[in-house]
Amino acid sequence: MSGGEPLVRWDWIGDHIGELADYTGIHLRLGLLPVLFGLIISVPLGILCHRWRWLYAPVLTVANILYSIPSLALFMIFVKYTGLTERTVMIPLTLYTLSVLVPNVVDGLASVPEPVRQAATALGFAPVRRVVQVELPIAVPVVIAGVRVAAVSSISLVAVGQLIGQGGLGYYITRGLQLDFPTPIVTAIALIMLLALATDALLVLAQRLLTPWSRSKVTAK
Repeated sequence: MSGGEPLVRWDWIGDHIGELADYTGIHLRLGLLPVLFGLIISVPLGILCHRWRWLYAPVLTVANILYSIPSLALFMIFVKYTGLTERTVMIPLTLYTLSVLVPNVVDGLASVPEPVRQAATALGFAPVRRVVQVELPIAVPVVIAGVRVAAVSSISLVAVGQLIGQGGLGYYITRGLQLDFPTPIVTAIALIMLLALATDALLVLAQRLLTPWSRSKVTAK
């Protein structure tokens, strides 16, 4: 890159709008599907850990050990089994979410007041129905707080997957480095940040829609 060349060439961005949109969609899919899969795993696992507290420590230990493995190393492990495919990126990212989502599910269920559980039981709610219809809705704010952290982290880590050819917007980062051309790098970083911020905002909105009683409390004050 020459000293007089601008950091961002807007003409290049204009010429690649369609391609950037395609890679943004890929990046969003690679980043958010693991969070969805992680939530599907974490909710029943968190319920079990809350029900049998002895199970929580080993589950959390395993989740934290998986999270401590560098993403590139984990990608390389899965390459042997899933090849250079999107699954090789999404499976490790799903495993990473567990260290955040499982504790938040457990903490969310623990935040449910005991009188509420007793009242639900007195009304004839079976244990499963009580968890689904009473406890989980009350736990939503704590659970979504974990989902927000997991989603932002996952969207950021997707770019590392470009080292195995599956990194969404990470393509422009490696391409820009190869060509010594900063515009694709800056553009990719900006788009990844925007995706993370937009996802976080949508999750906050989702929390407000799922917990209308919390808005009522604020209004009452």
